[in-house]
Amino acid sequence: MGSKEVILVGTDGSTESLAAVKWASDRAVRTGARVHVICTYALASYSAAALDGGYAMLDDEALKRGAQTVVDEAVEHAKKQGDIHVSSSIEPGDPAGVLVDMSKEVDMIVVGSRGGGGFADRLLGTVSSALPAHAKCPVVVVPRHTSGKSFTPVERIVVGSDGSEVASAALKRSIDEAEAWDAELTAISAVPIAQGNSMMAWMPTSIDREALLADVCQGLNMAIDSALASRDIHVARHALDGSPASLLIEFSTAVDLVVVGTRGRGGFAGVLLGSTSQTVLGHSTCPVMIVPSERTDDSPAPQGTWERR
Repeated sequence: MGSKEVILVGTDGSTESLAAVKWASDRAVRTGARVHVICTYALASYSAAALDGGYAMLDDEALKRGAQTVVDEAVEHAKKQGDIHVSSSIEPGDPAGVLVDMSKEVDMIVVGSRGGGGFADRLLGTVSSALPAHAKCPVVVVPRHTSGKSFTPVERIVVGSDGSEVASAALKRSIDEAEAWDAELTAISAVPIAQGNSMMAWMPTSIDREALLADVCQGLNMAIDSALASRDIHVARHALDGSPASLLIEFSTAVDLVVVGTRGRGGFAGVLLGSTSQTVLGHSTCPVMIVPSERTDDSPAPQGTWERR
C-alpha cells in the first residue's frame, strides 16, 4: 500500500530511541508511509576561560561523524522491520527546536523517552512541553518497555475527549490510527466529581452525579458521531469520574496507545499543557500520541515529494 505520509523519528543511539524507530517503522509497514530518521548535534562553543585553561577543542566534524553513526544504526534498525522507504539526516541545534521546526513538513513525529540523558531526556526535561505543545503534527512518545507484550502491533487505543475543538482533532486522529492498526478504540471523558479537596470541590454536595455523567456521555456520543463522519468503526465510550491524567495513566496499563489533544481550554487539552503533561508522559506505560489542532492555512500539509536536504 502506497502513501505520501512522512514519519519523522528522533534518535540518539539509545535503546529507547531505537524503540521509537521500531514503532515508527512498524506503523510505516502497515500504511506505506516513509520514515525519516534524524539525529541532532550541538556545535561546540567555548569560553575564553575554558580555552585558557587548556581544554581540548572538539572538532565539529567529529560531532557530525558521531551523529551520522547514530543515524546509520537507526536506519538499519528501521529497515529490519520490513520493506519501507527510509531516509535520514543529521541537523545542528537543540532537539526540541529542530523537531518543532520540522513538524511543519511531516505528518507525525516519534521519539523515545527516558533515554539516559540523551535526545528524549532533553525533550522530557527542561523543554518537555515544547514539542507536544508547539508541534504542527501529532507527536508519539514511546516509553521504555519493561514488561508485557510489545508496543506493536497496536491492538487497543484509548482517546481522551472533553468536547473541545482540539479534542475533536484527537478523536479524528484516534479513528485514523484505529483504521491503520485495525485496533479497538475506546473514548473516555473524565469529570472529577468527587467532593473534598478535589478541583471540583466547589460543586454543591447535592449534585446528581449520575445525571452529570449522563450529560457528559451524551456530549461524548455527539463528538464521536461527528468525528466518525459515517466511517464504520466501533468506538467504545465511557464518561468517568476522576482526574484525566490519572485515568489515562491507568488505561495505559491495558492499552497500546493513548491519544490526547493539545491547545485546548480546560479538560484533557488544558491540563496536558501544564504539569499533567509531565505526569502522563512520564508515567504512561504505553506510547502516548499528542495531537495538535488541525493545520491552518499557513501550515501547509506535507508533500509526497518531501526530502530533507
